[in-house]
Amino acid sequence: MDDLELFARAATHGDRVAIVDGTGAYTYRKLLEQSARIADAVARTSMPADRPRVVYLIDAGFDHAAVQWGIWRAGAIGVPISAMQAPAEWSYVISDADAELAVADAPVAPALREAAGSVRVATTEELIRSGPAGRRGRARVGSSLDELRLNGTPVANDAALILYTSGTTGKPKGVVLTHANVEAQVRCLVAAWEWRADDRILHVLPLNHVHGIVNVLTCALWAGATCEMLGKFDAPDAWTAIAAGRLTLFMAVPTVYSKLIAAWDTAPAEQQRAMSNGCRAMRLMVSGSAALPVRVLDRWRDVSGHTLLERYGMTEIGMALSNPLKGERRPGFVGVPLPGVQVRIVDEQGKEVEAASPGELEVQGPGVFREYWRRPDATAAAFRDGWFRTGDVAVYEDGMYRLLGRQSVDIIKCGGYKVSALEIEEVLRGHPAVAECAVVGVEDAEWGERIVAAIVSRGPGTVDIDSLRDWARPHLARYKLPTRMVVVPELPRNAMGKVSKPGVKRLFESAGGSTDSFKTHNR
Repeated sequence: MDDLELFARAATHGDRVAIVDGTGAYTYRKLLEQSARIADAVARTSMPADRPRVVYLIDAGFDHAAVQWGIWRAGAIGVPISAMQAPAEWSYVISDADAELAVADAPVAPALREAAGSVRVATTEELIRSGPAGRRGRARVGSSLDELRLNGTPVANDAALILYTSGTTGKPKGVVLTHANVEAQVRCLVAAWEWRADDRILHVLPLNHVHGIVNVLTCALWAGATCEMLGKFDAPDAWTAIAAGRLTLFMAVPTVYSKLIAAWDTAPAEQQRAMSNGCRAMRLMVSGSAALPVRVLDRWRDVSGHTLLERYGMTEIGMALSNPLKGERRPGFVGVPLPGVQVRIVDEQGKEVEAASPGELEVQGPGVFREYWRRPDATAAAFRDGWFRTGDVAVYEDGMYRLLGRQSVDIIKCGGYKVSALEIEEVLRGHPAVAECAVVGVEDAEWGERIVAAIVSRGPGTVDIDSLRDWARPHLARYKLPTRMVVVPELPRNAMGKVSKPGVKRLFESAGGSTDSFKTHNR
């Protein structure tokens, strides 16, 4: 089998710095050597499967990259999990993936062993100490490409990753990405965002999601760039790295940008100048994984001098749409298809709609996932005539795509109208007393769904719901005004920092018809 191009490219980068973490700086040569040792240890583990599944729970840093590459170079399939998940979630993934091995950092290994049941758990240190290839090994430790060849290296169409989606109903599903899928996603982003070897990016994203795995880490390593990895996101630590002025790229979710803005606001004036200058030294800053509030975009432009590049993607497809690297980045829009990606907007019957008409966004391209792990019915239902059904409602306006929300969550069917929750949220966030908000639909016998909103107030005071509703009335059609609103200290979120719409719904469902905690308004 041929070596994957990712490893061949790494061999040409040699002594360039690949990873920087809290323990030091590591070259591409070191990454190849360490991943070869880990690949050998993985391959020598007794595994009956042709392409064994290996779960890994490793903090962001050099060891994480080495373990991921080692799994791939052993011909195995990587199944990343996160310390942010509960042990019960680890158990579910290990069982559902039918894992043969789990790898963990030493501090979390005991907890993972409890969750793993009969599945063997090894620490990274144990794999590395197991030494060079033995009789059954597949890798040889060396520095040249020829010395780093692996008899077991997978071909492009073999599975590379199983990533578990959070899902809105039922248990998470394992999304199977092949090496060809990952490479296609990387190639389109490297081309669209002009990654280069002298880039340096700060990594603050979870590494069990496509955003952190592909968009940041693998794109950086493909390009020969340097990836600085924080163990976990911390606004002061992130600002320290940014203010140093050595970064060229930064990618994050809207929640991270909001936290960075809050930290900037409380910093002394001299420190604020250093922070802002560090941002201006970069060539690109990207936001994704959730809708970017226009207010956050505008405020970040004030702080950093950057208009954030917003893009659209999901676990099953990687990235599909992006605002341009060079050119207008329109607030509220997610741009145009990335290289090699085709999209269309269709109605409920699968027929393409006219321009400016909303419908479901469907995607085709080499980055689209192969299948849901051992769920053929779910896989079949996810496609229509070869197009992946994203479940997101979008509209094509003035040459760009704009998202209206999820069919099942962000599109609310109220009194015969289809209402975008994102549109209402954008309006409510425009009120000076509202810091954050989330709009959902809850079942209602008369209206089908009633529109409700959870509000987080800005500052020490609280939001007056009656005043907020009166303020929003000129900005929203009558049927779009939330009929119930609640002020909460914070919104429920998932591991990626996205607002959990099912969690928001539960806030209202648990309160039932009570008006003690809610301001209820009749139409």
